[in-house]
Amino acid sequence: MQDTMLLDRRTKEIVREYVPNGDVLDGIVCFFSIFADPTRVRMLSALAISEMCVTDLSRVLDINQTTVSHQLRLLKNLGIVKSERQGKIIFYSLVNDTVNDVMLKGVEFLGF
Repeated sequence: MQDTMLLDRRTKEIVREYVPNGDVLDGIVCFFSIFADPTRVRMLSALAISEMCVTDLSRVLDINQTTVSHQLRLLKNLGIVKSERQGKIIFYSLVNDTVNDVMLKGVEFLGF
């Protein structure tokens, strides 16, 4: 017995063309996973306001410095944040406004 599709052939082809798969799908999943951790979201929100060093992030957000360093390393490896050394201090900032834009869209969607 053959299942009958309700979609016409053209719609089926368009869906298959535009629904992500492979590396694109993996990239999207990886990108959105950064928002799955409350600590990361708080840190990203802070970095959207100002570049900061580990000590500043730790104190402002009341988060252990080891945790901040671990999360920053992860975010840097994902290409979300960048670092700039100024003497002995390393300052972190968002690579671009995209992450902040996504967070703001989430806030807008939730109606806050």
